Amino acid sequence: MRSARVGRFIASVLWAALAVFPAWAGDPVPAVPAPTVDRRIAITFDDVPWVMLRNAPPADMAAEHARLIAALRQADIPVIGFVNEGLLYSDNTLRPERVRMLKDWLDAGFALGNHTRWHSDLNAVGPRRFKHDILDGERLLRPMLAKRGLKLEWFRYPLLRTGATLEAKHDVDAFLAKHGYRVAPVTVNSSEWVFALAYRNAIAAHAPEDTLQRLRADYIAYMQAKFVYYEQRSVDLLGYEVPQVLLVHANELNADTCTTLVAALRARGYRFVTLAEATRDPAYQRPDTYTGALGTSWIHRWAKTEGRPDSFYFGEPRTPKWIIELAGVSPSFE
Repeated sequence: MRSARVGRFIASVLWAALAVFPAWAGDPVPAVPAPTVDRRIAITFDDVPWVMLRNAPPADMAAEHARLIAALRQADIPVIGFVNEGLLYSDNTLRPERVRMLKDWLDAGFALGNHTRWHSDLNAVGPRRFKHDILDGERLLRPMLAKRGLKLEWFRYPLLRTGATLEAKHDVDAFLAKHGYRVAPVTVNSSEWVFALAYRNAIAAHAPEDTLQRLRADYIAYMQAKFVYYEQRSVDLLGYEVPQVLLVHANELNADTCTTLVAALRARGYRFVTLAEATRDPAYQRPDTYTGALGTSWIHRWAKTEGRPDSFYFGEPRTPKWIIELAGVSPSFE
């Protein structure tokens, strides 16, 4: 039933999302400028197989997962999903249907990487425990990939927190390199997870369709505003638009909006590339000495390493108040 609603949503909202931004996104700007550069983007999904409570997954998770995989396959784009192996278990019991979800990613031709077993926060647990969680996050994943002749290569830091001190940061980075990992950066960071939580809450509360459609439309417009912001920050810092790396999550919202978001990005002139291709750009070799609690874009990290003034970071699009309230999170998260 939701598939039909989503189809109507795509038809009705895409033109608006491509044309304008709502007032909360800042000054009106064209969403579809005539591209003058070769825009490239790698799409990455965190918390695979699905963002869910470990012991209480959504009742329709299997259908939502199937819709997300189908939409990504139809879009014909390279994708990588970062796995929390702890999500494969319920009450300490491995769930075969959740392992099957990982195989669906691989069957679709998508890559998988390590996101730790329990989504640990390096800044909170420290390097020693964090390194154990990295290895615990590859127990099933590494042999699963090896059976297909694939190598486990990419690691994504949970919460994008890479260490509260340079000593911790260098310790874990060296450990990752020793175990054959490359760190997966993010340039387009957002509050997509807040929109997704609001969407899940709205579905659970049997919200009317016009509420769900408004939420999906605001999400697409917000994400487009984020791209405008990070494109400009890249030019301000580097003098050109770096190949972007987008972080989103495996959730109901993206299952229902993936097709629209991909179309919107194509309309902005983006080509979809692998994470390996995107990170071949020299910018990704720049020094990153950022430490702190804020999980932030690599563009911001590079800027902080250069000592850019606070004004460099101004103007980032904000999450709409009604989305924050529906999600039930504190406004202070931004």
